[in-house]
Amino acid sequence: MHVITAQNTNNDKRFLSSGNHYTSNHVEDDNSGNESDSDEASQDDINDLTHHFLLECDEHICSRETCKRITLNVSGLRFETQVRTLKRLPDTLLGNDEKRKKFWDPNRGEYFFDRHRPSFPAILFFYQSGGRLVRPMEVPTDVFLGEIQFFEMGRSVINSYMKAEGFITETENHVMPKGSLSKKVWEFLEYPETSIAAKIFAGVSVTFIVLSTVSFCVETLPKYKNVGCINVTTLDSNGVKSKKLVPNFGHPLSVIESVVIAWFVLELILRFIFCPSRIAFLKNLINWIDVAAILPYFVYLFMYAASGKCKGEQDTMAVLRVLRVTRILKLSKHSEGLRILGKTLKTSMKELFMFVLFLGIGVIIFSGAMFYAEESIENTQFTSIPATFWWAVVSMTTVGYGDMYPEGVLGKLVGSMTVLMGLLAIALPVPVIVTNFNNFYRSAKNN
Repeated sequence: MHVITAQNTNNDKRFLSSGNHYTSNHVEDDNSGNESDSDEASQDDINDLTHHFLLECDEHICSRETCKRITLNVSGLRFETQVRTLKRLPDTLLGNDEKRKKFWDPNRGEYFFDRHRPSFPAILFFYQSGGRLVRPMEVPTDVFLGEIQFFEMGRSVINSYMKAEGFITETENHVMPKGSLSKKVWEFLEYPETSIAAKIFAGVSVTFIVLSTVSFCVETLPKYKNVGCINVTTLDSNGVKSKKLVPNFGHPLSVIESVVIAWFVLELILRFIFCPSRIAFLKNLINWIDVAAILPYFVYLFMYAASGKCKGEQDTMAVLRVLRVTRILKLSKHSEGLRILGKTLKTSMKELFMFVLFLGIGVIIFSGAMFYAEESIENTQFTSIPATFWWAVVSMTTVGYGDMYPEGVLGKLVGSMTVLMGLLAIALPVPVIVTNFNNFYRSAKNN
C-alpha cells in the first residue's frame, strides 16, 4: 500500500498517513453489510470529497452560522472544536450525540475521555480533514489501533488502517460439520482448546509423531542396520533347506512403527469421515502430508506380498522411506509457531523467488569469472564452470566449506567479490520476510 507523510499544522508534528482515504463524509458502523466495498476508495471519490470539504470551509462564516463549540478533555489535555465538525461522521463515538453524552462532565462543562493523549490529535484531524486517517509517528501501531476502535471510527476505517500498517486482517472461518455428533467429533479431532479430552488426544498425537521421528533416526544407526529383516531357514517340498530374508515384525523398532502407523491411519480416517467438506479436506496440504507419512509402510507391505523379498533387498524402498521424515511436519497442526512459519513462507514466495534469482545469476557470473581467473593455475580445483557452481553457492551464502578455494591473486579478488555480492543478495529480501513473520506473529498474539 502506498504510504506518504503529511504535516499537521496544529502541533507541528509529522504523521504517517496511508494513501488509502475514505470516500464519504460518514463512516459505516461495525454492522455494515458490505465491508469490502467500503474499504475500496477511488481517486475520483476522494477528489470529490476534498472539493466538497474545501467549498464547505470557504463558505463557512461562524458569525453568520452561530457555530457551537464543545470542549473535549483527553486525560487532562483539552481540545476545542465545532459540533458541525464532529457531525461529519455521525456514526462514530464523537459524532453521535447519544454516544458522546455518556462522557459528559456537568461540573466542568466538557466531555472527558480517559484515553491515550498523543493519539487524539490524529483522531480529531480525521474529522477536520473530512476522513483522512493519519497516525503520529511516536504512537505505536497497536496503541493507535485501540484508540480508533474505542472512538468507533467504523469497520472500514479500521480495516484500511490495519492493512496500511501491515496487520493481518484475514480471519480463519472455522467451518463446522452438520449434526451435533459430527461437530463434537470434529472439535475433538481439530480443536484441542475445546475440551480436556481434545487436549489429551492432541498430546497423544504429538507423542506418536515424536516417537515416530526418533524411531526413524535410531534405525539408521549401524547397530540397527537391516534389523527389519531376518534370515530364516525354510524347507521346500523336496526337503531342501534354503535361507530367506523375511520382515522381522517382532523387533521393537518394527513394533513401534506398526503402532504409530495404526494411530496415524485411525486419525486420518476419523478426520476424513467427520470433516465438514470432503473436497476441502482433499485440497488441504496438511492432509496430504499425513498420507505421505503413512504411504511408505503400506507400499513396503504390498511389495513384500508381491515379491516375497524383504526391504533390505529392495533399493527402491530407500526412496520411499525418505517420505517418513515428513511426519515431523504433522507437528504444524499442534504448533502455532510452525503455522506462522508456514504462512510466512507462503506470503514471502515472491521474495524467496527473488533471492533464488539473485543467487542463480551470481553463481553463473562468479563461477565463470573464477574459472577463467584460475585457469592458468596448475592442478586447479576449478576444472570447469559447472564444477565451480558448488564453490559459488557456498561462497555467496557465506557458508564456505573450504573444500574448494582459489590460489591465484586474481582468483582471490573474484572470491572476495563473490562473498560481498552474496551478502547483498541475502540482505535485500530478508527484511520483507522478517516483516511478514512479525505481522503473522503479532496477529496470532492478538488473537
